[in-house]
Amino acid sequence: MRAFRFVTVDVFTDRRFGGNQLAVFPDARGLSDAEMQSLAAEFNLSETTFVLPPEKPHNSARVRIFNRVAEMPFAGHPNVGTAYVLGREDEASPRTYRFEEPAGLVEVALLRDETGRVLGAEVAAPQPLRVGAELPVSVAAACAGLSKDAIVTARHVPTLATDGGNPRLLTEVTREGLTAAAPDLGAFRRAVEAYPDQTRGFLSLYLYCRDGAQVRTRMFSPLTGTWEDSATGSAATPLAGFLLSLDGGDDGAWEMLQGVEMGRPSLLLAGARRTPEGIRARVGGHCVPVLRGEAVL
Repeated sequence: MRAFRFVTVDVFTDRRFGGNQLAVFPDARGLSDAEMQSLAAEFNLSETTFVLPPEKPHNSARVRIFNRVAEMPFAGHPNVGTAYVLGREDEASPRTYRFEEPAGLVEVALLRDETGRVLGAEVAAPQPLRVGAELPVSVAAACAGLSKDAIVTARHVPTLATDGGNPRLLTEVTREGLTAAAPDLGAFRRAVEAYPDQTRGFLSLYLYCRDGAQVRTRMFSPLTGTWEDSATGSAATPLAGFLLSLDGGDDGAWEMLQGVEMGRPSLLLAGARRTPEGIRARVGGHCVPVLRGEAVL
């Protein structure tokens, strides 16, 4: 029998049972790929992370992120929550972690209060913004269970974008549409079949309604088992970068509120800036510990 310690935290919130849940295995040495995937499926959360020694000694750790069905190259709230767990276990830890992940090297800065206690973290997307294909309004509307009138196209049509994680279909909607949206699994499957080159077998829909620097969002990814996500850092960063690309200027910051309709309100503090290599984004927030235990295999 082998035992592996885990911690669960709520990410992008300052109160327990809000935000997005995450399970973290701070020392995953000895776990196989199949065991990591099985544990992620067993926890049945949007993501579970496994911390391993870095391949290069000047980095902090190698972090592997699994959703219910597959490993992910990068994700936002798992990086924030993992850094928080490691920082809370060692309050003398460095301010910034460097995590090795399939999408590249990920930098995560700890957020502390005036006494130095770790409150959360901020993660920088590992790659510059990449804007992909546009999909028809009818596709986004069908996936969200909305009429086409609920999709706002004054500034852009539904557009795929990423900065290291899975591509998200960024779709602006009316406030009423945001409240009424409900994912249609059949529509997601039809969209992937109709647009194989653009979606590559995966489709995640990120709806948003904007009021200046305040943004309300919802994220649906039923093809990976996440019917709705309460906080999606790897969608908030491409959205921040995309908004900056639309607005112009050198930098911008937005407060993104997600998870309200699920009863798990989350606050994601996102920002983006222009760099010589493109638009770079970041997202941060607070975390709250919830459970500790062991997985016995």
